[in-house]
Amino acid sequence: MRKGDARPLQAPGSFSKYNDVRINQLSLALRHLFRRPLPEVFREAIARPCGASNDWCWEGYENSWVLIDGQRMQSVPGGTHWGGGLAIGSADQALIGQRMLDQGRVGSQRLMSKEWVRRMQTPCAIAPWYGKLTWLNHLRGVFPSASATSTFCIGVGASLVWTDPERRLVAVVRWIDGTRIDGFCERVVQAISTSSPAAD
Repeated sequence: MRKGDARPLQAPGSFSKYNDVRINQLSLALRHLFRRPLPEVFREAIARPCGASNDWCWEGYENSWVLIDGQRMQSVPGGTHWGGGLAIGSADQALIGQRMLDQGRVGSQRLMSKEWVRRMQTPCAIAPWYGKLTWLNHLRGVFPSASATSTFCIGVGASLVWTDPERRLVAVVRWIDGTRIDGFCERVVQAISTSSPAAD
């Protein structure tokens, strides 16, 4: 299927095709759940407790305004296209990736339930390489050089946050050629293996 092709509806639970529409729907649903702008929720619940900077911004589109409780709020997109989305630095991404590696905790503080982190990393029945907003490597099919326990958050420009519980690793890479990501993973694994005490 190419971009622009017709996408006829399929029976729920029988077909998988990655696209950003579902992320934008989730963003809008969360806006109605929290009844507050999502950037505020993200700052208070995730970014600030993680120790992230204030340099990030999460922008919506010109036509993505909604009324909630009589207040006009912008529904921000999950994906980053056409000038909208989350613009965030790699150091902040790494801090958020560390929270995933630590099962939703920052020290003794829990930011996300362990159950939610587990569900994020549970394969979808019809797309076993994907969980909830997370690419899964348990079949070694996403990036074969990374461990089977690795998970990936992949964004526009092939920027990704790689978490590997097996190695207690969080790695962020930005604007990499997508065909070279597996080679990047291979080199990181080799570097860690070479420098570990067990390798001496």
